[in-house]
Amino acid sequence: MNLKILIPTVVLIDREVTKVITEAENGHFCLLPHHVDFVAALVPGILSYTVEKGEEIFVAVDEGILVKCDREVLVSTRNAIEGNNLETLKQSVTEQFQILDEKEKLTRSALAQFEASMMRRFKELGYG
Repeated sequence: MNLKILIPTVVLIDREVTKVITEAENGHFCLLPHHVDFVAALVPGILSYTVEKGEEIFVAVDEGILVKCDREVLVSTRNAIEGNNLETLKQSVTEQFQILDEKEKLTRSALAQFEASMMRRFKELGYG
């Protein structure tokens, strides 16, 4: 099967795999090449896939959508990080979340400043 994991800016993974294991709202499931076609809403967690040599690779994924159609498995998610083992993947996810938290704090601060500025402007124009 061909696995493609898409995040908003790039195709993170595009490779042949023999097995995909991931989690939907109703639990974990495994996809093999001749599995029936379907669509699933993924929950944040770990997706693992196995390549031809038997090596298992892990991907931390945010919530998203998985579509299996014939031999194509497409995963669309907002965030994903690939790792060879769970320990390094955990460290990478922790670092990414800290970066996202900092960006979110900065964005909230900028938005609050913008809102305060708009309220002052409306008041100056006599609307408040």
